[in-house]
Parts: sequence; structure tokens; C-alpha cells
Amino acid sequence: MPAVDKLTQLPTRTAFESALRSALDEAKRAGGSVSVGVVDIDLFGRVNQDYGRETGDGVIQALGSGLAEVFGGGGFVCRFGGDALGVLWPSLEKEQAFLALEQFRQGLDGKLSAPGRAGGVEVTVSAGVAAYPDDGNDAGEIINKASEGLYRAKVSGRNKICLAREEKMVTKTSHYTQGQLLGLRRLAEREGIGEAVLLREGLNDLLRKYNA
Repeated sequence: MPAVDKLTQLPTRTAFESALRSALDEAKRAGGSVSVGVVDIDLFGRVNQDYGRETGDGVIQALGSGLAEVFGGGGFVCRFGGDALGVLWPSLEKEQAFLALEQFRQGLDGKLSAPGRAGGVEVTVSAGVAAYPDDGNDAGEIINKASEGLYRAKVSGRNKICLAREEKMVTKTSHYTQGQLLGLRRLAEREGIGEAVLLREGLNDLLRKYNA
């Protein structure tokens, strides 16, 4: 049984890192992707200052519960410490993880529930996202890159999701037809290889063809 954080009843960072290492081993064997998100509450110190520690703890619990409810089925949610939480998606590409966290952020509508606070507490969250193989090969490197993304989100205004480096995040449907995407999915399933890996192979072949 993984170690559990007393406040949120979520696994600890140690358990998260162990699960991430296992997911990376599997992704390297299968040619797949692994994504990580690091999420925390913007200006959390003000919550404790304005409402008290009990309310602050309640807000952390609410964020943890919300993340676990949305992502716990296909992912792994933990408490890193303080108001920071981690999300691991063992087979999700970075684009998908980014969009999933962005949808979660928007769904909060600027509020988290807390004990004794009717209507909740007005707060926002920020997050950073990183993925294997784009951002690194080992657990520590991936987590560090996701943390860099979180830092970028904070210094650029908060209440947003960012990657470790500047990168325009768009969906595949912006570039490919539905028929092409269906064919890509079928090929990935047949060969047991991640869609992102196949796209990178195709792009490399194209660049070699034209000596780019």
C-alpha cells in the first residue's frame, strides 16, 4: 500500500515518484507517452491569512478531491506537499494532459469549497505540464520540468496552465483530417506504439526526404 497523506488521504510524493518510474519503464518498452501535472493554489498564503488554517486545509482537501474525482480513474493523483498536488497520466500525451488540466481549471470557476464557508472560497489554480519523451527520460527530470511550467504560470499572471518552455499548444485536429486521425489511431493500436511516436517518425522521414 502506498503511503497516504493525512490531510487529503491521497498518496504522498514518494508513492507518486514510484508510480511515475513504473509508468516510464512501460512507456519506454511500448513506445508510449507519460504526462505529469503539478497543480497548486494561487496566493494560498492569503487564504490562511484571511480565513484561517482550517479553511486553508479545507481548500487543499477540496482541490485534491476534485483532481482525484476527475483524473483518478485513468491517472494517479497525489499531494506533493503544502498546497501542491501532482497528477500522473501513464499513457497520455502532453497535448491531451494540457487540455485536460485546462478544462479542470475552467470548471472550478474560481472557487473551491471549504468548511464553514457557504459558496466556497474564491481562489484560482495554476499548473505546469511535462511529458516523456518530450521533456525528459527519468522521473526527477519530468517532475522538474512540470514544476518549471508551474513557475511560468505563476510569473506570467497565474490562473493558467503552462509548459516548461514556450510552446504553442494546439490540438491535432488543427492540422489533420478526421480520416487521417482515425487512420493514425488504428495504426497505433495495431503496432502498439503511441500516436506521438508515429507522428515524430513520420516527420523525421519527411525531413530526411527533403534534406531539411
